[in-house]
Amino acid sequence: MFDLPDSEILPISKEHVFYTWSAQAKVNPIAVKRAEGVYFWDVDEKRYLDFNSMTMCVNVGHGNQRIIKAMQEQAALLPYAAPGMTTKIRALASKAVAEVTPGGRLSKVLFTLGGADANENAIKLARGQTRRFKILTRYRSYHGATMGAMAATGDPRRHMWEPGTMPGVVHFLDPYRYRSTFHRSNPDISEEEFARDYLDHLEEIIRYEGPETIAAILMESVTGTNGIIIPPEGYLQGVRALCDQYGIMMIADEVMSGFGRTGKWFAVEHWNVVPDMITMAKGLTSAYAPLGAVAMKPEIAAAFDERVFESGLTYTSHPVSLAAAAANIQVMREENLIERAAALGPVLKRMLTDLGEAHPSVGEVRSIGLFGIIELVKNRKTKEPMAPWNGSSPEMTALRKYCLDHGLFLYTHWHTVLIIPPLIVDEGQLAEGCAVLDAALEITDAAAG
Repeated sequence: MFDLPDSEILPISKEHVFYTWSAQAKVNPIAVKRAEGVYFWDVDEKRYLDFNSMTMCVNVGHGNQRIIKAMQEQAALLPYAAPGMTTKIRALASKAVAEVTPGGRLSKVLFTLGGADANENAIKLARGQTRRFKILTRYRSYHGATMGAMAATGDPRRHMWEPGTMPGVVHFLDPYRYRSTFHRSNPDISEEEFARDYLDHLEEIIRYEGPETIAAILMESVTGTNGIIIPPEGYLQGVRALCDQYGIMMIADEVMSGFGRTGKWFAVEHWNVVPDMITMAKGLTSAYAPLGAVAMKPEIAAAFDERVFESGLTYTSHPVSLAAAAANIQVMREENLIERAAALGPVLKRMLTDLGEAHPSVGEVRSIGLFGIIELVKNRKTKEPMAPWNGSSPEMTALRKYCLDHGLFLYTHWHTVLIIPPLIVDEGQLAEGCAVLDAALEITDAAAG
């Protein structure tokens, strides 16, 4: 239907496509032709092992025919319906999403187009329900690139757009044990005390800001690109308790950590916490179609029973995207992909630990389920990162180039390497990727003192 020689894909793209997160003159994208399972191929038929699920989103792997067929059938039947209408697939998909939330307790679902507008709508819901304004989020966070979600983001990606971002956001510190602000002189503090110190820090900020002004605390249950920071035992439970104490909404951003990534449907389930809202995207459809969602407790929706929720999207509940979501959830259930990620979690942890023990440039490895990271340093004692804050380095650039040259696709962020493969990956494929990393880490070892 759309005929274009493979040789023309890259030059035409460079001429006409404006790329995000990129300096346009430096863009040199991989021209991807096809994908299947945990692999994809470029136009030269070079095969890559996808160790990042493309953009941390293709949870069920590439080319799942059940999802593709569901989308085709929905497109043939009804490709679009207006936001104020309902459809069979809207009913089925909303029920399917509600059922996989913790205990099925977040039973109302607002569908959006992606993760950023899911977070923005969650903020609107919290502000509308509480009649408060402030939103608390963490510094090592990323919540999306729209102006509200970017304001909520804590990392430097928001700096360029300030002061034009959404007002009312207050940031606080993450419980990041490897680089803890509070415990440099006492790194052996117990997990309970560590969690308590960061909860005390959060409560102090709540009191300084005035709890009566705070609508919600928005946080990634497990921090994504900013470090795969896994909360200590008691931390998320403590945040839940603070929210209950001060009448603040708890919003769990599970755009990256949801849908099996950590070995549970949602990461908060590891700590038996039920937030007031969960935002999601990415693994919701495994990226077969764009879709986000806010799942909320029914009492939040009930606040708008008699007053209008002044927000909306032309493509909310798009039928083809909902077909992808419903089929994706069914595939995850029937192929036991949540359980698979949980079972492979210790396997990945062992492989990452082995890499850490073998390479002096590895400061720490962290993982939960199939959500892992390697933190690279120039010196283990000082913990000097292999690349500066909000920057790169020749070593990190060379490491990623080595991986790509050897058919391993992954994501590096500053001084870290993320390991986020599709949930269908097997132990042999994990070993295949780690073997390439093992060789690549010799590049950063050479810079480690």
